[in-house]
Amino acid sequence: MLDIGAAAPDFELPDQNGDLVSLSDYRGQTVVLWFYPRANTEGCTMEACSFRDNWDAFEDRDIAVLGVSDDDVADLKTFEEDHDLPVRLLSDEHGEVATIYESYGEKQMFGNTFDGVFRNTYVIDEDGDIARVYEGVDPEAHAEEILADLD
Repeated sequence: MLDIGAAAPDFELPDQNGDLVSLSDYRGQTVVLWFYPRANTEGCTMEACSFRDNWDAFEDRDIAVLGVSDDDVADLKTFEEDHDLPVRLLSDEHGEVATIYESYGEKQMFGNTFDGVFRNTYVIDEDGDIARVYEGVDPEAHAEEILADLD
C-alpha cells in the first residue's frame, strides 16, 4: 500500500459511460478511491451497495467515491444499472492504475493463479495526498467504516 501523506498518483480512466475521469479533477475535494476485483460478483456487489446505501452521507460531506476495477466499460455500465449505483465506476482493464496503487497482482482462487485487482481503498484529501489506507477490506461494512473514520 502507498504511504499515508504521500501524493496520490494522478491517472485518467474511462467511467461506466465512457467519459474520461482524472483524479486531478477532484482536487479540493476528499476522494474515496475504492479498488474492487470484479463487477457483479457477491462481495463487490455487497461493497458497491454499501456505498450506494450510504450515498447521502458521502454527499453531505462532499466526498467523491470512485470505484476502480479491471472490468470493461460495458460491464461497469451493467453493474451500475443492475444495482442503481450513484458512484463513478472506472475501467482499468489492464490494471495499470491498480498497479500504481499497489492494488493489483497475483491472486489465487479455486486452485487457479491469475492477476487481478485487490480489495483496497485509499482516502485522498483535498490537497491530493493519501490520508487513509484500507487493505483487504470487509465489503459489507466498508462504507460505514470510512464514514466513521472520517468523523
